[in-house]
Amino acid sequence: MARNKISVTEATTGRLLARLFRGYIRPHLGTLSVAMVAMAVVAATTGAYAYIMQPLVDRVFVNRDASMLLFVPAVVLAVGAIKAIATYMQAYLMGVFGQRIIADIQNSMYAHIIRADLAFFHSKQTGGLIASFLNDANLLNEALGKALTGIAKDFLTLVFLIGVLFSMDWQLSLVTIIILPVAVFPVRKLGRRMRKASMHNQELTGNFSALLGETFAGARHIKAYGMEAYETGRVAQSNETRLQAMFTVIRNRAAGAPLMEFLGSVAVAAVVFYGGSQGLSGRISTGEFFAFITALLLAYQPLKSIANFNTALQEGMAAAIRIFALLDTEPKIQDAPDAKPLVVRGGTVRFDNVVHAYSDGAPALNGISFEAAAGRTTAIVGPSGAGKSTTLNLIPRFYDAASGRVQIDGQDVRGVTQASLRAVVGLVSQESTLFNDTIRANIAYGRPGASEDEIVAAARSAAAHDFIVSLPKGYDTLVGEAGVKLSGGQRQRVAIARAMLKNAPILLLDEATSSLDTESERLVQDALRRLSQGRTTIVVAHRLSTVVDADRIFVVDDGRIVESGTHGELLARRGLYAKLYTLQGGGAAAA
Repeated sequence: MARNKISVTEATTGRLLARLFRGYIRPHLGTLSVAMVAMAVVAATTGAYAYIMQPLVDRVFVNRDASMLLFVPAVVLAVGAIKAIATYMQAYLMGVFGQRIIADIQNSMYAHIIRADLAFFHSKQTGGLIASFLNDANLLNEALGKALTGIAKDFLTLVFLIGVLFSMDWQLSLVTIIILPVAVFPVRKLGRRMRKASMHNQELTGNFSALLGETFAGARHIKAYGMEAYETGRVAQSNETRLQAMFTVIRNRAAGAPLMEFLGSVAVAAVVFYGGSQGLSGRISTGEFFAFITALLLAYQPLKSIANFNTALQEGMAAAIRIFALLDTEPKIQDAPDAKPLVVRGGTVRFDNVVHAYSDGAPALNGISFEAAAGRTTAIVGPSGAGKSTTLNLIPRFYDAASGRVQIDGQDVRGVTQASLRAVVGLVSQESTLFNDTIRANIAYGRPGASEDEIVAAARSAAAHDFIVSLPKGYDTLVGEAGVKLSGGQRQRVAIARAMLKNAPILLLDEATSSLDTESERLVQDALRRLSQGRTTIVVAHRLSTVVDADRIFVVDDGRIVESGTHGELLARRGLYAKLYTLQGGGAAAA
């Protein structure tokens, strides 16, 4: 969907509404049109009530006309029935319309965010993103509902009633509507204050949501360190800050209706005084005066709604600014205009003088060059923070190098499509991320159409089948959020089975066996050796015992490759690799 970016300083209500119309309202104009017809009927029937007052007072109460005693109530019932049906239709259709638009916006937000690069997720709080999905979307829904209802039903009702007023007495009507321009200035001022207060409140709500998510996810550590009271105080403080901002929103929101109430009372007082004097002089009948007063009183509600509509609209526009700011955030990692599909002939991965830095400018890689030969296992080892995982992340373009080139079979990864690049890469990381679904679905995550036999074969190869079938529901067992119902080793084996099932020609293993016990590690290492046959496998490992059989080992320290060779060659050099191996209990082998 094409988007015209709107900065916060340029975000006028008109421009925001225009973008909402182009992107999200236009596809649902059919539903909106029917709802607006129903609103027009509601407005017309409201005006009809005022007209009924004149014959009711003059012909029934003043002239004692008994024939009208049945006619007027029958008209009232008919008008009431029509208004009730129209009110139901507009309320139902506007509800459907609003929810559909919000669902479309949320779908657009998710589709855009999930395609963002990892740097975006690392710079954002999860709770803040969720708050945008829920709170901002709901505020926008409410604003759209009130805005469109206010524009159609309340505005049309006001037009009909003003028409009734002028048809009865234009002089009396002028006395009434002269009040309306006076209300414009304070209502606009309230609207500006409301948008500013609402944006601040939504930001604090996002922070509060992020804090809740952080503490719930870290409940185990909070209990282990006895920090329940501390975290309770932190959440209470964040909630209080959010509440104070909400009170500002409530104060501005509450000011609109009383303002219109006061101005309305001024109008009524003027009408009573002027109209009463006209009635005493005989210029208007009692029925005409009561019909006029009825129309004026009926105009109160749409006037109040229009005042409230502006404050609600500004809340929604503040939400729209945040939503559009999110949608306008372009991922830094994108396909080049002339990107072509990656063609894997063997799967050789080459780093050529690659330099990379973290977002804060701290260097991560300082001119790394190496080659991972096709069909061979290459290990990258070194101390913590040396740049091992960063190296791995550059291959599928989770990040882009600041300079230098990463190539696969001679093709720069920045010159091929991301879809084709990631289709040929299988990844198992130390996080072993699982989704709250069945074990079967988690294994088949990269290949939804995989057969049962293929899923089971992958699980067997990852030493996961035996523990899976021992579970009450076997492969249909739900793993819980982040796989919480499984042990760390079980989660890791399911993740390895997922990578095996994908059967990609390039396999990336980032501390893939770090959560396994000795027996499971032995089984998985055997499986990984089988899987690595004919594939390019790049292993990042801290435990050097897991890479002793690698065809080539590169030792990274401070973002540079300081040694390379086989396990035996590196031990013989007695350099950094031999030191690390000795520290991990491999002293006998190193001797």
